[in-house]
Amino acid sequence: MKKSIQRFTIEALVVLASIIIFLIPFYFVIINSFKNKIESADLNLGWPSVFSIVDNYREVLTVQNGMVIRAFFNSVLITGLSIAVLVVVCSMAGYVMQRRTGKASGLINFLILAGLMIPPAIVPTIWVLDSIHLFKTLTGIVLVEVALSISFSTILYKGFMATIPREIDEAAVVDGCGKIRMFFSMILPLLMPVTSTVVVLSSVGIYNDFVNPLYFFPGAKNATLQLTLYNFTSMYNTSWNLLFADIVLISIPPLILFIFFNKKIVAGMTAGAVKG
Repeated sequence: MKKSIQRFTIEALVVLASIIIFLIPFYFVIINSFKNKIESADLNLGWPSVFSIVDNYREVLTVQNGMVIRAFFNSVLITGLSIAVLVVVCSMAGYVMQRRTGKASGLINFLILAGLMIPPAIVPTIWVLDSIHLFKTLTGIVLVEVALSISFSTILYKGFMATIPREIDEAAVVDGCGKIRMFFSMILPLLMPVTSTVVVLSSVGIYNDFVNPLYFFPGAKNATLQLTLYNFTSMYNTSWNLLFADIVLISIPPLILFIFFNKKIVAGMTAGAVKG
C-alpha cells in the first residue's frame, strides 16, 4: 500500500512539474497577446483589464501590407518543397545503404554521420550559392534546408529499412519489377511510419528556422514567419502584445501537426531499433 501511494505521489509531482515547465510559458504568451501595449510591457501573468484580442491579431495580420500572410505562404512553400525532396532522396539513400554493402559503405556511412557533426559555414555557403546564381532564391534556401536535414533523415530510413525483409525485393525482381518501380510501388509505402517521423520532425525544424532564411533568403518579399518577429521589436520600443500575438499565430501549425502525428513520431523512431 505504501509503495502504491509513493508511486502515485511521484507521478503526480512529475505531472505537476510538466505543467509548470511547459504550460505556463504557453499561458504567458497567450495572455500577453490579449493585452494592450502598455499592460503587455509589464510581462506578467496577470489578466488584462481590457481584452484587445481582435485589435492585436488584426494589426499583426495587416502590418506592412500583410507581410505575415505573405511570410506564411513563403514558410509553407519552403517547408513543403524541402520535405518532398527529403522524403524522396533520403528514403532512396537509406534503402541503398541498408541493402548494399561494399568497400565504399564505410565511407558513405562516415559522410552521412559527418553531416550531423560538422557545423554549417555561412559565408562559404553564401559564396557557393551566389556563384551558381541561387542566392536569395527559393531553390537555394530549399537546398540549404535539405542539406541540413539529410543526414538525420537518411539514418532514420536506414534503420527502419532493416525491419523490411529482403524477400520482398527478391519477389519483386522475380516478378519482373524494375528497381525504380519496385522501390516506389512496394518499398516506399512500407516506410510510412518513418516517413511520418521525418515529415513531422523536419517540418517543425524547417518551419521554425530563423537563421537560414535570414542569411540565405534575405529581402522583404522573401520574409518567412520567424523573420516577421522583427516587425514588432526595436531597440527603444517593442510592441510586446503584437510580438506575442505573432508568436501565437506562428505556433499554431506545428502544434496541430504534432498533436495529430505524435504517436507516429515515436513509432517511426523506435521501429529501426529492433534490428540493425
